[in-house]
Amino acid sequence: MSSEPVSSVRSESVSGSGAWPAVGPDGPVVVAVDGSEGSGRALEWALDAARLRAAPLRIVHVRGYEVPLVDGPFASVVERGEGDPVLDRTRESLVGRAGLPELEFVTVDGSPGRELPRLGAEAGLLVLGSRGRGGFASLLLGSNGLACARDAACPVVVVPRPAADPEPGSPEASVPDAGPRVVLGHSAPAPDENALAFAFAEAGRRGARLQVIAAYPWPVLSCTPTGEFVMKAVEDAETEREYGKLTEDQLAPYRERHPEVGVDVFIAPGDAARHLVEAAHAADLVVVGRHRRRLGPGRMLGSVTHAVLLHAGIPVAVVPPSPSGENA
Repeated sequence: MSSEPVSSVRSESVSGSGAWPAVGPDGPVVVAVDGSEGSGRALEWALDAARLRAAPLRIVHVRGYEVPLVDGPFASVVERGEGDPVLDRTRESLVGRAGLPELEFVTVDGSPGRELPRLGAEAGLLVLGSRGRGGFASLLLGSNGLACARDAACPVVVVPRPAADPEPGSPEASVPDAGPRVVLGHSAPAPDENALAFAFAEAGRRGARLQVIAAYPWPVLSCTPTGEFVMKAVEDAETEREYGKLTEDQLAPYRERHPEVGVDVFIAPGDAARHLVEAAHAADLVVVGRHRRRLGPGRMLGSVTHAVLLHAGIPVAVVPPSPSGENA
């Protein structure tokens, strides 16, 4: 970790078409700031993440005060000054803080919706708040957060506003607070190796238990000779056993690589997003895969990932699949 004073770390400005400085294979932790309360929470989370990884932290402000021209470039609608007040205030807020990672401050001119996902091209992790200055307070996730979760090449962590305390007797209130915990949404029929690897590594860094939630379709319906679909408890129990065995087999190599991580597996029927949001209470992080398919030319978020981003009251990590898996 660097003990270098904040005032002496590197600061630079790049345009939307500029290239990022070269970095190591894992890349720095990158956090987007805009002066909002939400980006302040993201900055604090990113500082901890960089310390845990012994990685540099790149603090980036995208000055989104430009409008696109018909042919693609951007035209400034305000005259630029030499400085960046948002980064200046961020730098000042860190003066005197002990144990800071190596810091870098970067200003980017362009459209946040286009430039924020691009921050992940050279990053090991991209962190941002659930909403910036432009959003409605009632919405948990804005368009920029969705764009990053959908398009960034690295894992993206979205840090939300603090969740309200759950109602007594609710499913969220029944989850025990038994120390650090990382929750992973796992699909046994189509396991996401990148999400598995990320979740185990993150739990190891944090000294946390890993809670794996694997949901299966419910109810299990069987067709009768008369053409009716009915529920069968025996087949439902068999489905649960099959999902449990499949999940344990898929987790085995990751348990071997991370013997320090305690793992709790929950095989649950029904809505995966609901189980993940309920399990998220009092956890440190929820990890979900982005999606494994492409529809047309662009990427997309799966429905479970989208729902968890909108409703979980804790930081959510969205992990992209491998390039081969994304085209599967």
